Amino acid sequence: MHLRLTHALFLCSLVPLLAQQPKLCQPIETTLNEVQDGLFRCDRGKINIRSEAPLETIQAGSSQLKGIVDTKQRNFAWSIEIKTLKGFNSPLQQEHFNENYMETTLYPTASFTGKIIENINFDTDGTYNIRAKGILEIHGVSQERIIKVRLDVKKSKIILHSEFTIALEEHNIAIPRVVHQKIATDVQVNVDAVLKAGS
Repeated sequence: MHLRLTHALFLCSLVPLLAQQPKLCQPIETTLNEVQDGLFRCDRGKINIRSEAPLETIQAGSSQLKGIVDTKQRNFAWSIEIKTLKGFNSPLQQEHFNENYMETTLYPTASFTGKIIENINFDTDGTYNIRAKGILEIHGVSQERIIKVRLDVKKSKIILHSEFTIALEEHNIAIPRVVHQKIATDVQVNVDAVLKAGS
């Protein structure tokens, strides 16, 4: 199900962690001041997952990754609805992914919230390799992670790219022995997103 959120609802419901930042949880309208305020948003980021097991490779992706970065405070929040992942090898495989492994009825979203470690100057165009430290919540299980990210800052937008792995056991995602040769214990994740000021 595709959700169209208003800016205010998007900011206040994206991640509980940012609710601690009062400024981010107030209704915000798009104005030129948002560039100075340091708020950058993304509504249609891309995320791809890949499982390479001995007997099968599974790939899926979504272009509905949502995120916000407060460049002044260096806070960030990202969220994805699991059911928006498409491109599996078969409809049955997608059904098993959602119902048996990810249990999307109970845990419909995954999120990553936290803070950028490096104190970079987002007012200066350039490429920055940074570390994002925060809480990665998948399948209802939260893990502290530090994820490397490349940022290309260009005027009023930030182009983001990141590659990392997720260990299924760290998020209590059980793989039945009967299919353990078809599903990898570590899943590769690629993220590409463009954040725009006041978008």
